[in-house]
Amino acid sequence: MLILINRFFLSISLCFLLSGVFAQSQSSDVLAFREKLNKNYADPDKSPLSKEKLQEFDGLPFFPVDEAYRIEATFQKLPKVDLHTFKTSDNRLRDYEKYGIATFTLDGQEMQLTLFKSISKVITPGYENSLFLPFTDLTNGKETYGGGRYMDVEIPEGDSIVLDFNKSYNPYCAYSTNYSCPIPPKENDLPVYIKAGIKHF
Repeated sequence: MLILINRFFLSISLCFLLSGVFAQSQSSDVLAFREKLNKNYADPDKSPLSKEKLQEFDGLPFFPVDEAYRIEATFQKLPKVDLHTFKTSDNRLRDYEKYGIATFTLDGQEMQLTLFKSISKVITPGYENSLFLPFTDLTNGKETYGGGRYMDVEIPEGDSIVLDFNKSYNPYCAYSTNYSCPIPPKENDLPVYIKAGIKHF
């Protein structure tokens, strides 16, 4: 009996240990993403910041990492190629493939987000298998950029997809008017506060 009890507590302890290691691994992944983002913004050749803002730049502002905003959603690949035309911040038009739908529950509400794929012949190296997820939420215009935020998400192999809002970032238009940025569609307007990822600069 004593051996069984000891084994039970050993199993429980192992589960807590593994979950802690997993959470730490996810947090490290987010921190690495933020470090890379800060490095790019500090680089005069890559940064959207003006020379004046670069001189004062000491890092982008973020919400604390929150695992509650790392969500495993159900993924549905759309059966046919359907193009979505985005309006942009400078009144241009830009086409993306409407690729799939992610369905998930947050704050007790079921929600959906549409994910898009670039149809450009020139894609940034490393983003060939990436989907574009622009979204808005109730923090916009308050704690975050009024025009919404973006996420880059890997194309899943199955019927589930991970949406990590801790990795959300601002369009370049949040820092300069010299860029043409897709405006998130109304279908990706979330009726909740997403207190994760990047804040307004």
